[in-house]
Amino acid sequence: MSAEPRINDRIRVPEVRLVGPGGEQVGIVPLAKAMELAQEYDLDLVEVAANARPPVCKLMDYGKFKYESAMKAREARKNQAHTVIKEMKLRPKIDPHDYDTKKGHVERFLKQGDKVKITIMFRGREQSRPELGYRLLQRLATDVQELGFIESNPKQDGRNMIMVLGPHKKKTEAMAEAREAQAARKDARRVAVESGVERPDESEAGKAEAAAQVAEAPVETDAEPKAEEQV
Repeated sequence: MSAEPRINDRIRVPEVRLVGPGGEQVGIVPLAKAMELAQEYDLDLVEVAANARPPVCKLMDYGKFKYESAMKAREARKNQAHTVIKEMKLRPKIDPHDYDTKKGHVERFLKQGDKVKITIMFRGREQSRPELGYRLLQRLATDVQELGFIESNPKQDGRNMIMVLGPHKKKTEAMAEAREAQAARKDARRVAVESGVERPDESEAGKAEAAAQVAEAPVETDAEPKAEEQV
């Protein structure tokens, strides 16, 4: 069955409750009268409540209505944000350089509004020293506390210890800030090029945009990032 409402001559009822183009209530009128008013206003007669008795119809520009509805739906999908859980794996005796690198990845994920699942992997005799993993998780949580918080406290899971960090920013806020930053970079680059101060490939804005694209590229970690939609 089509989800499209019936319009104009597809409406087959003796009378309708008519709503004017400005939302005003015209009242119950014969279908022929409603069609006459639609022609007079150069609008469509659209059935907006088929199950009402009598059905409710409205005078409107149906083509414009469909276009605006489609644009609103598109914008809603564009702004829709799914909470994503990224995963980062560490060893209890991680090298300082590796720690800094992985901390940087965690910070980037939190800035993007994503949650991060931190897994400490114990091997061999390390399993008898769970406090090493606990201290490492607490250190990481402290280092990134300006961007995120401990959503799930450290807990042992077999040979692993797991903690989940949540971002302070909502996903939609992070997406909006990213779009604003991208627009600002493009504007700065355009102004620099139009003023003749710098060539497109030499402008600071261009360099910043290229660096941002590299920073936003997928990062290879010890495990594939795990994306989950949270209800």
